[in-house]
Amino acid sequence: MHEVLHHIRKRKNYPHPEKWKNLIDRLIYVVAFFGILMTIPQLFNIWIDNNAAGVSAVSWAAYGITASFWLTYGIAHGEKPLIVINSVWVVLDILIVIGTLFYS
Repeated sequence: MHEVLHHIRKRKNYPHPEKWKNLIDRLIYVVAFFGILMTIPQLFNIWIDNNAAGVSAVSWAAYGITASFWLTYGIAHGEKPLIVINSVWVVLDILIVIGTLFYS
């Protein structure tokens, strides 16, 4: 039974009682938002300007697959930051791949 329950965490409460871990718990959302923000110009370039020159559908599909695995991991372990950010990444990756296929 121990082997099955090895991934269950002792702490599921946020904020974390240790200040530096609480800071990390909060900053992960800022970092995740910043990563998404950096992708928005790519989306605009593809969908608004109808220009996907130099954008690799294969690379973005691979990023989408990676984000899907991280999303699955986050769901399996109940990790809210992983669920939130990777849900958004999967959508962005799909939009970029579709746009690349249309406009390249």
